[in-house]
Amino acid sequence: MTYALALVLGVVYVFGFAPFDLWPATLLAIAGLYVLLAQTNANPLWLTWLFGVGKYSFGTSWVYVSINVYGNAPPLLAGFLVVLFVLGLAFLFAAPLGYLFTRLRPRSPSAVATVLVFTTAWVLMDWVSTWLFTGFPWLLPGYALLDTFAAQTASVLGVLGLGLLGVLAAAGLAAFVWSRRISLGLVAVVPVLVMFALSWVTWVSPGPSKQVALVQGNLDQAVKWNRDQAVPNVRKHLRLSAQHWDADILMWPEAAVTLYPQQAQGLLESLGEQGRSTSTDIVLGIPGATALPDGTYQFQNLAIGLGEARGRFAKVHLVPFGEYVPLESVLRGLIEFFDLPMSSSSPGSGHQPNIQLRSGQAAMAICYEIAYPESMRRRAVDAAVLMTISNDTWFGTSIGPLQHMQIARMRAVENGRWLLRATNNGVTGIVDHRGRLVTQLPQFTEGVLRGSVELMQGRTPYSYVGHWPVLAALLAACVALLLRRRSETTSPPP
Repeated sequence: MTYALALVLGVVYVFGFAPFDLWPATLLAIAGLYVLLAQTNANPLWLTWLFGVGKYSFGTSWVYVSINVYGNAPPLLAGFLVVLFVLGLAFLFAAPLGYLFTRLRPRSPSAVATVLVFTTAWVLMDWVSTWLFTGFPWLLPGYALLDTFAAQTASVLGVLGLGLLGVLAAAGLAAFVWSRRISLGLVAVVPVLVMFALSWVTWVSPGPSKQVALVQGNLDQAVKWNRDQAVPNVRKHLRLSAQHWDADILMWPEAAVTLYPQQAQGLLESLGEQGRSTSTDIVLGIPGATALPDGTYQFQNLAIGLGEARGRFAKVHLVPFGEYVPLESVLRGLIEFFDLPMSSSSPGSGHQPNIQLRSGQAAMAICYEIAYPESMRRRAVDAAVLMTISNDTWFGTSIGPLQHMQIARMRAVENGRWLLRATNNGVTGIVDHRGRLVTQLPQFTEGVLRGSVELMQGRTPYSYVGHWPVLAALLAACVALLLRRRSETTSPPP
């Protein structure tokens, strides 16, 4: 029964994220897992692994759509691959929580120490998920708090710090309800007071306002990359853009153009001339192909600036199996899913210059890499606005695209910058510097989103220091807990 409850709590945890946005469910699930770890004799590794299975089986169920619908894998095979994916994620990013809890917990723990151990172990695993095996920083608890007063904590401590305070409050409250000790009540209340205090602080100020036009082409992913669709794809985006050359910024989504720059040279020159004549910054997505000395080609996922905009950005964080195939010599060609378009891409440099607009720099992220807070923070240091282009058509009507937009909104809070998000079929939207979705286009429709964006001045504390204060606090907690555990081991019996 205890293990089944851990699995159910993992499922409940996901209801705090988009599109459900029931943030108390995430805190309730965290509190429930704490109680299971602290108050039962069940194996901590099994408890946290089953929690992870529930969390990822529901929270990343959208992977099935890309494998089955667009990878043309039969339902049974697609289901099997998703099961492997979920079990692997739970093993990497959830089960170690149980191990850390066991290793860090004092042999004669106080309730306060147990709460601190649980919180430290949880946030350490969240941090590991941002980089291990290229990382999968999805479903971090801080995202569930994005539409609450606590969200502005991320402008100081980032999504990891926001999650730390949320986990500490949830576990502290669970421990207080269980034991009714005043010290535990303080453990639960102090993080809430900190988040409430930070909700009133503003670190940045508005600058000039610019008019933007974000194009959503709603191309059919099943045929988008067919050769005979390249010209119709371009024509659709040109048609949708025709009445919006008065905008200061015009954006097309990821891979809006399905030709390489060498093939689309005439189009790009024409767009550049049009943009310069109307004083418009144009940013669009296009695949890149560069010839190498050995006669092969390097393929990249690009965003380029045209018209008054300058520069190009190559996607850094590639999607496993979607943009590159791990163990390629074994898996390539095994099933159609491992041969998706652009599945032989190379990553761009981690130190690329931003795209230069007339009125400042734009920090760019292409699709999935908006989930990496540290990468976006480094690019946003000198940027006036954040931009992300994406194509979530791979995930159909699932919850994936809505979670993706929620993640993108957090980057706006952390860096104190407005964010422009242009996608193929949604969610295309404009987000302000506090992470609020100001306006958006309906999903699965073609159209152009018009609006304004403010170019902010100043920087947030998170922009300066990133997650280092959180990591320093975690390190200090680990050292203190391990020293306490060691002293208990070496102390002579009374």
